[in-house]
This record gives sequence, C-alpha cells and structure tokens, in this order.
Amino acid sequence: MHEMSYVQALAPPPFVPTRERPVRVRYRKLMADTRIMPHSHAWAQVAISAYGVLRLDVPTGTYIVPPSRAVWVPPGVVHAVTMVEDADLRTLYLYQPPGRCGPDVASDAQEVWRQCRVLEASDLLRALAREMPTEPDDGPAPGADALRREKHLSALILDELRRANPVKLGVDLPQDKRLRMLCEAVIADPTRHETLADWAHNTGASPRTVARLFRTELGSTFTQWRQQVVLAKALSMAASRMPMGQIAAELGYSPSAFSAMVRKSVGQSPARFFGSL
Repeated sequence: MHEMSYVQALAPPPFVPTRERPVRVRYRKLMADTRIMPHSHAWAQVAISAYGVLRLDVPTGTYIVPPSRAVWVPPGVVHAVTMVEDADLRTLYLYQPPGRCGPDVASDAQEVWRQCRVLEASDLLRALAREMPTEPDDGPAPGADALRREKHLSALILDELRRANPVKLGVDLPQDKRLRMLCEAVIADPTRHETLADWAHNTGASPRTVARLFRTELGSTFTQWRQQVVLAKALSMAASRMPMGQIAAELGYSPSAFSAMVRKSVGQSPARFFGSL
C-alpha cells in the first residue's frame, strides 16, 4: 500500500485558458494515493485519465471517475483529487466567456453545467485530449501552425463535451454535521452496517430524524443514497478487473441482488455498465 502523497495546488497552474486559446491541457502521471489538495480555478476544468481511477471531492459530494468517464468541475468550485490507482491524468482547462458556465452551449442549457458532473468520455474525446499540446505558458511559444491545429482540436473537444451524456456516479454530501458524519462513514465502508438504525447509532440522532434529514438535505432515502455509494465502490473494483461475482460478494450482495440493484440504479446490467471500463 502506498503512503499518501500530496500535491499542492496553491498557485494557478501555468496553463491559463484564454479566448484565443480556449482549451489548455496539463498532463501528469501520478501514483496511487496521490492527493491534489483542495483548490479552485477561475475557469472550468475536465479531468480525464487514460488509465487509473480518480476520486474528486467537492463540498457537496464525491465522484469516482474511471478511464471511460470524465468529470466536469465548474469555475470557482473548490475541489480535491485523489488517485485511487496509478493514473495517467490529463486536466483540460476551459475558457469561460462572461455569463457562461458550460462548454459554449446555449444560455437555456447553462444551468446543468453549474454543478460537477460525470460524463461519458468518448474514444474521440480521449484521443483529442492526447493530441493537445501540454507545454505550459512559461514554455516555448507555439508557432502559427501549432496554434491553428490547437484551435481545431479545441473546437472538437468542446463539441464532444456538449454531446457527452452525463452518468449518475456522484455521491451527494449533506451540510448537517450529524448526517455528514454518517455519510462519510458509509463511504469509507458501506458494508459495516446493514440497517439505518445501526448507522444512526453514533450520530446522536434517532433513525427517524436521520431518515428525515436524508429526504430534506439529499432528496433521497438512505437506501437510494447508499446504492450510489455501492455503485461508486463497485466501479473502482471493476476498473481493477475484479470479477463481478467477487465485487457483489465483497459489497454484501448475492449476484442476482447486485444485478437487480445496478439495473434499478442505472438501467443497465452490471456487465454492460462496468464492461466499458
């Protein structure tokens, strides 16, 4: 097991997107358990990896991101990134015109881009990200031909992001301290207890109060919310090529019950949902 290593992110990275260069790409290979400390940018960003699983933490939730997915972070959102596995990480920084939040989409479609979201990462999007230059602002200035190619690649990247389907892989977190303590315990070990009463035991609140807090703060039942945690955990296991039967068993499910839960949550069989990793 690797010791946790930290990457500071206090100063703006030297890859600032502008109107003339609307997409900038930073490339790093990072070891498992590396954590990029909480920070924010004045621009939006998309994190995508060729291999390895990422975990993105924001004040309102946590997101598990395998190579077949990308994660969108709007401007100004404080976020931290942890490498669940060794990762080949490309971070796309996107210029945002005033009043816009999404990748150059219509004004009436902007609202959905004001929150973090996990997106399907097409083969084309991943290929475009690999082809983008990764020299920082303080490196050699690109020539006219290089800038022209970068402009074409950037336009295609923005188009792919507009077309990317969102995937419900985020785990929302509450503001209430009692409920947040419970939620973080579930994320750490979702199989520790079976019932809400057992989970609520150390919160100082009754199971009825905890159930009400789930509805008012997270808009779901405890069972629905915990299923998202289980899906995120299963996703990380599947990315490591763990057999589906073993994943189900380690998460406290029979194969048939696990299959039913995945189908109910994402509308696909486990083989289809996890098979694209």
